[in-house]
Amino acid sequence: MRENRSLGRALGLTLSSALLWGFAHLWVGRSRIGLALALIYTALLASGIAVATTFRTTALALLVRPGWLSAVVVITLVVAVFWALVIMASYRLVRPQPLTGGPRLFGGALVGALCLVVMAPLAYASRVAYVSHDLMTTVFAAPRSSVFPSGGDREHVEYLATKPRVNILLAGADAAKNRPGARTDSMTVASVDTRNGQTVLFSLPRNLEHVPMPEGPARDAFPDGFTGGGDSPGLLNEVYQWGEDNPALVPGVPDGQRGKTLLKATVGDILGLDIDYYAMVDMKGFAQMIDAIGGVTVTVKEDIVYGTYREGLVKAGTRRLTGEEALWFGRSRTDSDDYVRMGRQKCLLNAVAKQADAMTVLRGFEQIATVAKRYVSTDIPQTLLPALLDLSTKVKLAQIQSLQFVPPLISTANPDWTFIHTKVKEAITTPVHPEMPSRREALLTQPPDAVSLDAACG
Repeated sequence: MRENRSLGRALGLTLSSALLWGFAHLWVGRSRIGLALALIYTALLASGIAVATTFRTTALALLVRPGWLSAVVVITLVVAVFWALVIMASYRLVRPQPLTGGPRLFGGALVGALCLVVMAPLAYASRVAYVSHDLMTTVFAAPRSSVFPSGGDREHVEYLATKPRVNILLAGADAAKNRPGARTDSMTVASVDTRNGQTVLFSLPRNLEHVPMPEGPARDAFPDGFTGGGDSPGLLNEVYQWGEDNPALVPGVPDGQRGKTLLKATVGDILGLDIDYYAMVDMKGFAQMIDAIGGVTVTVKEDIVYGTYREGLVKAGTRRLTGEEALWFGRSRTDSDDYVRMGRQKCLLNAVAKQADAMTVLRGFEQIATVAKRYVSTDIPQTLLPALLDLSTKVKLAQIQSLQFVPPLISTANPDWTFIHTKVKEAITTPVHPEMPSRREALLTQPPDAVSLDAACG
């Protein structure tokens, strides 16, 4: 009889029903509904376990597709609401009658709190999925390249699978108050072996002169290499803004894309590589991204002074840097030069790549997404993300080498482009011998100075 049921037992049965749907229904004899709820719960639990274990890779690939992210938003919200309804229905079945006054309020409050406890993680998952969907559709555009006329997922995956290497230009743009436009003071090409993830980072200094321009209007305008104009010294870091400001150099490309298109082609010609994609980060957003993941731990080999009036200092030692400190670790040239700074930038990239694990990213995900939408641009299409995600897991386990084209290896005022092409080819074709890492390092260091990032960064 319901009149003989205690409030404590009712709450216990309600908690049991929250842990296994249908328990309270089976207790009071409503077997059909109880079994149905238990079967639904078991199916959902089994699916969740399978996704987290056996099909984890497939699930992660689906979660970088906007359509599936929309489905996750809806599914998690529906499950959250349904779970809360099961809890409330279970309590109504088993609560004692009559129940008034303080016991009624106490029981209702506990059941309400239980509903919030089970709904909160699902609501958060739905929120993350929603933010991810917004990020995917904002930063990663639908493919426009003629390589993928229909934009189908299969075409992108097959395209990547048929390439022995994929080359991605990573650029950092910096707009200073005392100069118009933005300059790409950081330019690195990540050349990744698609079979095993082994990667070489090719770094180019900002002050390369007379860089060859891509065929077409740009080369017609600068047949002997880029020289800028007016007060411009004609350095590599000006090519991006020059392309934005001169539509005739990159005909048919819309505003906001001309500079990146010209820089991508120019860097490709310098290295003798086909640059598949680019990713550009405005340096104003870099510090915010580091703060969003809780900082980054690096080894600072000596004190780094920064600021126009030497107002800042990043102290030496192995320490966890804030976003501002990390920005200046990779940006400052005070008491050093471009080439020392380039080395620090590679160490910083390596540290971020190794330390930004899934849980770290998840904790600051909304802030990361907000910063990325504002400060990151790329031509990587949405449909290629699953294949790149799979490739990134290989990169994380593979060797990462760094090759910097800096003096004395080259002369920035009069670079030997054939020499650069030769060294790039050597770096990406030299076989890796895991049992003899020193041999690979020796093959690449005399010259150029290509070394393991782990060894170089301490």
